[in-house]
Amino acid sequence: MVFRSLGEFLERLEADGDLIRVREPIHSELEIAELTQRSVRQDGPALRFDSVHGSSIPVVTNLLGSPRRIARGLGAERVDEVAAKIGDLIRLRPPAGVVAALKDLGGTLATLQTLRSLAPKRVTRAPCQSVEWETVDLGRLPILKTWPLDAARTVTFPVVITSDPETGDQHTGIYRLQQLGPDTLAFHAQRHRIGWNNYMKWCRRGERMPVVASIGLDPATIFAGLSPVPEGVSNFVFAGLLRGEPIDLVKAKSCELELPAESEIVLEGYVDPVERAFEGPFGDHTGYYSAPEPFPVFHVTRVTTRDNPVYLGTVTGKFPTEDAVLGKAVEKVFLPVIRTILPEVVDMNLPLEGLFINVAIVSIRKQYPYHARKVMHALWGLGQMMFARYLIVVDAEVDVHDLSEVLYRVGLQADPDRDMEHVTGPVDQLSISNPVPNIGAKMGIDATKKSMEEGAGRPWPEEIRSDPEVIRRIDALLAKSPELARLRSGPS
Repeated sequence: MVFRSLGEFLERLEADGDLIRVREPIHSELEIAELTQRSVRQDGPALRFDSVHGSSIPVVTNLLGSPRRIARGLGAERVDEVAAKIGDLIRLRPPAGVVAALKDLGGTLATLQTLRSLAPKRVTRAPCQSVEWETVDLGRLPILKTWPLDAARTVTFPVVITSDPETGDQHTGIYRLQQLGPDTLAFHAQRHRIGWNNYMKWCRRGERMPVVASIGLDPATIFAGLSPVPEGVSNFVFAGLLRGEPIDLVKAKSCELELPAESEIVLEGYVDPVERAFEGPFGDHTGYYSAPEPFPVFHVTRVTTRDNPVYLGTVTGKFPTEDAVLGKAVEKVFLPVIRTILPEVVDMNLPLEGLFINVAIVSIRKQYPYHARKVMHALWGLGQMMFARYLIVVDAEVDVHDLSEVLYRVGLQADPDRDMEHVTGPVDQLSISNPVPNIGAKMGIDATKKSMEEGAGRPWPEEIRSDPEVIRRIDALLAKSPELARLRSGPS
């Protein structure tokens, strides 16, 4: 089923019993966040708060805090099905490559007609522009304060739209917006993100950067907004690909940016090329408060909404959290893209414990000496994989999702002197261990089996395995012996 708006998705979740309405009065400061975290920890339902102190607008949280809701929102039973769809598209290999096909919707293959049909549709009237506020007052919105030491209320789940002033290409991303005043927000665009790059280009021109923040969208558009879509590829086209239907875009009231017509709430405005304000502290996904830092100021000049809008928020912090669940889904969906660039990659795991950027485990079909090191450096050069502080490479037969097996291979097969690759480069702006912001050390661990050419020093020993014929005979014995039924768990 295609969900064209947040409202349609909420109706389905409520019908399925996967959404609870909280009708008791509740505060947007800390109380909604606390209840949301309890639901996430239990793999519980989405929550809709109908009576929020100080606002007439209901709040929805934990919308995509479960794999089942992510899959449902993307029109699938499991997230793996979405990944398979992306993989099938990539295997079509159009003449200019799938990335080019997504970018310009060109090509001559008949299969590209599907891609062309997913180009966004432009409309002149939109639900998100049904109501326009006479005066901008962000205090009317039930913006959440999620942790006690947060500096202020923060818009945590907006799809923020900016553009490249040189090419006109639009970009969407999830950037938090901490409230500074009745019509100003701190624009937390990290320096390694496309939104920051766009901002710097506007700064070099000495011009204000137009900004639109859409709050409350359909699941596919939200997922596309937080996904590492290759630069130059439209997030809106990718959203159409995920849901199998193009999204409707409407021109903003105050600038040339286009935004999803089915948004619940829209904030329009600009970022000045010079003005900065301190943002933070903020309770982040690291489990720590981010330190106050200067960020651009987003001046909100216009607010439009649907009739009877709903405010969508999320709560970050130490996992399990909604963004952690979403991170695992992104990992699965984009594995086929990584395999296209590095076909030797078998599987990848970005563990929850590593916060999706600090630790990466990859299995490969090893073909030559130091192949693992080649993969390490290739991954560090691939988009947001550059943030991986610890990158572990294992052989193809190792289950990267079995951390017990991975640690066994690291402890047994990786020599601290020979198999560690140390590099220095860009790290996540929110990282707390590096002494210099945005720059830090990284380590690759080659836990694959070693050849003599790689300095093994002696022939690699044979791994212990059961005899296949003996396994067959014992299986047959267990199958006909009631007394031995409890041992039918498979070979060791």
